[in-house]
Amino acid sequence: MQDAHLVDRAKRLRRAMTPFEAKLWRHLSNSQLGGYKFRRQHVINFCIVDFFCPQKALIVEVDGDTHDPARDAIRDQVNQHLGYATIRFTNSDVGKNIGGVLERLLSTLDALPERWPHPDPSPEGEGKQ
Repeated sequence: MQDAHLVDRAKRLRRAMTPFEAKLWRHLSNSQLGGYKFRRQHVINFCIVDFFCPQKALIVEVDGDTHDPARDAIRDQVNQHLGYATIRFTNSDVGKNIGGVLERLLSTLDALPERWPHPDPSPEGEGKQ
């Protein structure tokens, strides 16, 4: 069961994306990148991730100036232990080299194993038929 406070905060964050998150979302929404579906501001464990591809269990983070690399590394390790991969881009990467970001993201997605046999699980029953 998800923490109601985190779910509410994720909803607020969806309405207030940073310009860099919005720029990346324009390329990820509607399965535009390789046919992969993404969710934005998605709750995983006890945190909210910027973007999530459930088919590949890939977390995508866009890091601004306020991110703490040591704290992020711990969070990434916890999520890896739970079976999630994480890829991080800086605001500068997204702002100045969106093509390179999308290329690296797509190659990472293609290299990861499928999480479920169904490409688009529902958020309510992740992976269940």
